[in-house]
Amino acid sequence: MSLTTEILSQLPGDVLNSLRRADEILTSLRTDHQTITEVVKQNPATLNNIEFDVIICGGTLGILIGCALAVRGLRVALLERGILRGRQQEWNISRQELSVFLELNLLTKTELETAIVTEYNPARVSFHGGTEVWVEDVLNIGVDPIYLLETLKNHFLAAGGKLFENTPFQEAVVHSNGVIINNQFKAKLLLDAMGHFSPISKQARQGKKPDALCLVVGSCAEGFPKNDSGDLLLSFTALKNQCQYFWEAFPAKDGRTTYLFTYMDAAPQRLSLEDLFEEYLQLLPEYQGVEIKQLNFKRALFGFFPSYRQSPLQTPWDRILPVGDSSGNQSPLSFGGFGAMIRHLQRLTLGIEEALKTDQLSSSSLALLQPYQPSLSVTWLFQKAMSVGVNQQIPPDQINQLLSAVFVEMQKLGTPVLKPFLQDVVQFSALTQTLLKTGLSHPFLVAKIIPQVGLFSLLDWILHYVNLLTFTLLFSSSDMLETIIKNLPSDQQYYWHRWLDGWKFGSGKDYKE
Repeated sequence: MSLTTEILSQLPGDVLNSLRRADEILTSLRTDHQTITEVVKQNPATLNNIEFDVIICGGTLGILIGCALAVRGLRVALLERGILRGRQQEWNISRQELSVFLELNLLTKTELETAIVTEYNPARVSFHGGTEVWVEDVLNIGVDPIYLLETLKNHFLAAGGKLFENTPFQEAVVHSNGVIINNQFKAKLLLDAMGHFSPISKQARQGKKPDALCLVVGSCAEGFPKNDSGDLLLSFTALKNQCQYFWEAFPAKDGRTTYLFTYMDAAPQRLSLEDLFEEYLQLLPEYQGVEIKQLNFKRALFGFFPSYRQSPLQTPWDRILPVGDSSGNQSPLSFGGFGAMIRHLQRLTLGIEEALKTDQLSSSSLALLQPYQPSLSVTWLFQKAMSVGVNQQIPPDQINQLLSAVFVEMQKLGTPVLKPFLQDVVQFSALTQTLLKTGLSHPFLVAKIIPQVGLFSLLDWILHYVNLLTFTLLFSSSDMLETIIKNLPSDQQYYWHRWLDGWKFGSGKDYKE
């Protein structure tokens, strides 16, 4: 019996079979012949009696934007395939990112503080054979999803929102003036918040294989030595199974959470989740200085996150907008989920409200709500540098050595450079300073990366890097443009506001300390 089978069989629920079902989905995603179900159709006829401004499919994170729109007076319906409730495991985030709940009047200060159930400092970044880097106030807040979603649900209903639980999405038909979901619910606009595996996103991408995958396994357990600090990004092994293993760890309200994750392409022969979970359990004692038999496992955590170069996703249909993980609006280094939704929540809320008021609901108009962002696209090269091809041969410690050198230089450059990057925000000035410092200090190490990532990826990255500078310069003129935009017709204002948002987020200037 494997260690994975032994441990997971002891947990409540059918955890082992859930892991294997996830592996079946992963195997399917790695094939070149995925089945595409046509869940979105079009009909030029006009709909009568449209009852909602917005229908959101997918409640777990859809409730965030659903509540934000409902409290602003829009008629919103939320469809959830099961019962809308949060998971037991906390969502980790940085405190300043939570201010959006107050800015959008979604929570009171008391409710927000109640939602925060853990807080720790400091957090570590470390690589095998390299220097440790310590930071504070980065992803150090644990939010209770059960309390948060229940509170948002109550505010959503109080604001007039309609919640339809046990109502899975089946199909959508786009008409000239609206969209009808499941041949029952009619709205002006459909928001797809069904996540990475949304059938709408799958149809829009025509079943394309992901360009990259991040596999994650972990657990929450009691029995670890007392430790009030966390790990944001840590590696203590060289390449194994053509993967570089990275670790995360932080205190949880009922133990300590530890994750093992790794980046890879979507080749069929890659590790399965069950394989990776076995690696996790074998390496956990060395990582945390504890024997497996000393641990009391509360729950197992596992999943995989696909990334596509063509992201954020822009669908070919009018009146349909993917949000959150459905849109792929996180970088290939990020898991997406709660943090990615929070980062874009205010931008999307105000943009969707303006699109509805000005009737800018065509596919081209809605595409401006999920624009190209060079600040995300430049991270594809970083993902390539943190992974290795199936048959590629590189020195076993090359990735560790590079990352160690980069983070040491970022630490020397200080908090304004280091902290945004750890929160998935890339800015031109910080990136340029880091590249120059690392290149000058470690020229031979940097040179080794070029054959690893490939010339095409490097040239592609240069284009996004230039665009990052362009967006930064464009955003610097935004204050002056705002004065001019106020005097334009409302439909023209919509487009200018979206361009300004695109420059802001595309340059990483949405980050605030």
